[in-house]
Amino acid sequence: MLLALAAVPVVFLLVFYAWPFATLLERAISTDAITTTLSRRRTWSVAWFTLWQATASTALTLLVGFLPAYVIARYRFAGRRLLVGLLTSVFVLPTVVVGAALLAVLPESLERGVWAILAAHVIFNLAVVVRVVGVTWEHLPTDLEAAAATLGASPWQVVRTITLPLLRPALTAAGSIVFLFTFTSFGVIRILGTAGTATIEVEIWRRATQLGDIGDAAVLTVLQLVVLAAVLGWATTSQRRHGRALAIRPVAARARPRTTRQRVLVGTTALATAAVVMLPLGALVMRSFRGSDGFSSAAWRNLGRAEVRPGIRLGVDPLDALVRSLQTAAWATLFAVVIGALAALAIAATGRTGRLLDAGVMLPIGTSAVTIGFGMLITFDTAPFDWRASWWLVPVGHALVAVPFVVRTTLTVLRSVEPRLLEAAATLGAAPTRAWRAVVLPNLWRPLTVAAGLATAISLGEFGATSFLSRSGAETMPIAIERLLGRTGTLLQAQGFALASILAAATIVAVLAVELAGRSGDTPTFGPGAGAGDRTDRRDRARDR
Repeated sequence: MLLALAAVPVVFLLVFYAWPFATLLERAISTDAITTTLSRRRTWSVAWFTLWQATASTALTLLVGFLPAYVIARYRFAGRRLLVGLLTSVFVLPTVVVGAALLAVLPESLERGVWAILAAHVIFNLAVVVRVVGVTWEHLPTDLEAAAATLGASPWQVVRTITLPLLRPALTAAGSIVFLFTFTSFGVIRILGTAGTATIEVEIWRRATQLGDIGDAAVLTVLQLVVLAAVLGWATTSQRRHGRALAIRPVAARARPRTTRQRVLVGTTALATAAVVMLPLGALVMRSFRGSDGFSSAAWRNLGRAEVRPGIRLGVDPLDALVRSLQTAAWATLFAVVIGALAALAIAATGRTGRLLDAGVMLPIGTSAVTIGFGMLITFDTAPFDWRASWWLVPVGHALVAVPFVVRTTLTVLRSVEPRLLEAAATLGAAPTRAWRAVVLPNLWRPLTVAAGLATAISLGEFGATSFLSRSGAETMPIAIERLLGRTGTLLQAQGFALASILAAATIVAVLAVELAGRSGDTPTFGPGAGAGDRTDRRDRARDR
């Protein structure tokens, strides 16, 4: 029975992850490909741009997110939960939507280029710093800071000598996550980059799909993986070296800002953070109503037309892209939930073997979507496995990215089921299958609902793998948005902004459904310690009464 449960996810991982990854490595170890790629000046130019923009994006995100993390962790104020929800919503938005939002809000002189890319990365990853650093900050003992202030230390000295050293492991963890996302940036660069601007991810896509240079693209993929492994290894070592054994306490009761200085700090930080999040999304919707002569709803009225005016063709069908994205998301969600649930059941029911499967299903998270799509592209293009034209290949690629989230969401609940309940059911004469249906199955519906919402949100916004696997005439919404925003003409770009608005709304609805499903039970949703803030807020309100 256990082998049957594990067979489906194991075969899925071997066929659609391990095999493409091995094929990619095989293409990359060619001596000619390595020599040609590494001797080309553009390779090192792209690598340098990828490295420094990721480093700058990480530093700026940590700098901008430091104050909101402090305010959210230490103070209780009206709209706090809403602010955290807004940050989380932006983090789960598709990268093409974030890129389109920045394109909509920035002036024409800055709407494309390095500064636009850095701004998009900061806004997109701000939630990582607030959640990761904030969760650690709210558990830190406050008596050390109070003692330093009593001894005459200035606020800056307290931050520099006490707070920052204690937060260093959390800052390293948040920084490594942000660096991972920005180093593998793809959608943001495609939307906001000028002609010739490319990260390693974009260069892999260009060489594989536009130039047909599979060997060079494979070498770049391996180069990227080596750099990421080195950075993550350094981050892990740094966290262990600088971690300090502290008497970590339960979340302290957040205080309301009492002094004028505290009120100004909290109010200004909350409003500024909300503005950074909301203004680009508001501008995104407004740009969808811009015509050549001012306000116009033509972009929305012509969503289902391939030719919006005589002689002006879109090149993509926006309405067809919307329908196709919904269909793809439905199939990807079904694949991910079924495979992830079977994997979680097998992991929870076995010991050491289950740990191996658990590690295996998590591998796609550490692999960029571009690498996954590229590997599948070069693997399934020859007989008898020429599946590139198959309708199900894109949903499978999306499901591969979503399965780890399904496993993590479901596994937490499975491991919390009391084994004595199953033993009691068996004692009362229930067969193992019936006992499992009576005890375990009722507890799975809520986490599976949460997992389905996550899988849907991931599939709707997936751009990297889809850029390799989608066919002409079968574009999903992210592909259609990128193509429309790259066209000249106010009406064509307005249609791109309209599609981006629809995609943003669909993603936010999926996220809200996940949050509501998670809050109705004990299932954690987004971020470490999800739900802990709600419990603290309730405790604080009770104390005030």
